[in-house]
Amino acid sequence: MKNNYNFHIGRITPLPRDNVDTDQIIPKQFLKSIKKSGFGPNLFDAWRYEDEGYPGQEVSERLINKDFILNQKKFIGADVLLSKDNFGCGSSREHAVWSLMDFGFKVVIAQSFADIFYNNCFKNGLLPIKLPEEIITKLFDIAEQKKEIEIDLLNQVIVCEGNEFCRFEIDPFRKESILEGLDEIGLSLKFSEDIKNFEIQRSHDAPWVFNKRNEG
Repeated sequence: MKNNYNFHIGRITPLPRDNVDTDQIIPKQFLKSIKKSGFGPNLFDAWRYEDEGYPGQEVSERLINKDFILNQKKFIGADVLLSKDNFGCGSSREHAVWSLMDFGFKVVIAQSFADIFYNNCFKNGLLPIKLPEEIITKLFDIAEQKKEIEIDLLNQVIVCEGNEFCRFEIDPFRKESILEGLDEIGLSLKFSEDIKNFEIQRSHDAPWVFNKRNEG
C-alpha cells in the first residue's frame, strides 16, 4: 500500500496516560523564551529528570529518571508520540507544541485532545490524530514491538507492515495546511494577489479611508 503521500514514517513512543497537561509537557519555568526552538531538552521535564529543572541548566549533569519512556533506549528516535484521553489540557501555552517538535516528534496520536492544544498543533505543523480507544490500545502493542507505522495524510490512513491499520479524520483545510507546510501567515500569503487587488479597488471606492491612513 506504499505510495508517495506519506506524511511521515516512524516508530511510536508510548505514553499511556490520560489528562497530560501543558505544564507537564513543558513546565512554567521554561516559558520565558518566545523562540520556537530550545525547548526539547525540557520536554516532560518533571517526569524525565529526578532533580528540579531551571532555565540555562546543563542537561548532561542532571539526574535521569531511567524509568521514564523518553529515557529508555528502545524508544530513542521514535518520533510519533502516542497517548490517551484529553492530551494537552491545561493552560493554552503554545510552548507545549514547540517543545514536542523541538524534541523531534512529528505526530501526536491520542484518543482526544484539549481544543486549544489541538489548534496550536496545526498552527505549528505538528500533526495531531484522534483515534478510538480500541485503536489506541492496539497501537500501544505496536509501539512495544518497535514496529514502524506510515502515516498517509492525503488518504488519511495509518499503515503498518504494508497493510492498512486504520483510517482517521481530519478537517480538509487543516489537512491542506499540514501537507503544504503552511502556517497562518503562509496561508494568507497564498491570497496576496487577491488582497492587493482588493486594496486597489477599495482605494478607488473609498479613497478617504486610505487618506486618513496616510495622515496617521
